[in-house]
Amino acid sequence: MDLKAKFKNDLKISYIENVPMASYTTYKTGGRAEFLLLPETKKQLQALYVFARANNIPCRVLGLGSNILVSDQGVKGITCCLKNIRSITFDDTTVLAAAGLPLDSLIKNAVDKGLEGVEDLSGIPGSIGGAVFMNAGAYKAETFDYITQVEVMDLNGNFKTINKADLKPAYRHVFGLENFIIIAAKFELKKTQNPAALKARRQEILASRQAKQPLDYPSAGSVFKRPKGNFASKLIDECGLKGKEIGGAKVSTKHAGFIINYNNASAKDIKNLMDEAQTCVFKKTGVKLELEQILWGDF
Repeated sequence: MDLKAKFKNDLKISYIENVPMASYTTYKTGGRAEFLLLPETKKQLQALYVFARANNIPCRVLGLGSNILVSDQGVKGITCCLKNIRSITFDDTTVLAAAGLPLDSLIKNAVDKGLEGVEDLSGIPGSIGGAVFMNAGAYKAETFDYITQVEVMDLNGNFKTINKADLKPAYRHVFGLENFIIIAAKFELKKTQNPAALKARRQEILASRQAKQPLDYPSAGSVFKRPKGNFASKLIDECGLKGKEIGGAKVSTKHAGFIINYNNASAKDIKNLMDEAQTCVFKKTGVKLELEQILWGDF
């Protein structure tokens, strides 16, 4: 089968062949995707996924690549990037945001319109789809605190809307979304009586991130989930791993919960540093650090 002709002529979806995933992930490393497709509508996404399933072609869905490490060997089949599906609409205090929209774009727009609720999530990298799927959070706030509905597509290409009451949000996971592709999410916010305070809170959060996190180097945010009753960064620091380097990867000296691409790190460098952190923390404390980040490909 001539996949390039299929993508171009039948599906009419923009594609890139043999593309370095360093260009599509915030770690800025990793191998190549055999085909990267960029649908612009949910109908294109549906057609692509139905085609891939019918022909047993592996198909991965990518947002903004802010929580993914792609192996140096790359990935076969189709990588479907949703970054061009990024609409946002406001209806009074209700916001409908498409999966490819950056989460922080929603937050900035909401704050500018005097809608409060999501401002504590300011600065979290990644898309709406990724934030919903992982129930992204910060400063004791989580994405699902403000969601009322999620529009999804199942693996057979059928669309449906799921109410929040029919899902079970948890820490960095949402039970009930495992077998769906997120299309959009509906948020319910509140009108603020003090727009200036709302904008000030957003700036405070952004400044705090800048001060505490190594934002001047490529990374994918917090590597590990927070262990019960503790913090991954604290345990890693107590193991003397802050500043530890393997190849071009380093445990950040600014925040030990981050691994940064310090000097042209390979994906293997980063994965080896993840493994070392897990091993050292378990040996010293008995705590098993669980990856928050998602690994693609063979390591």
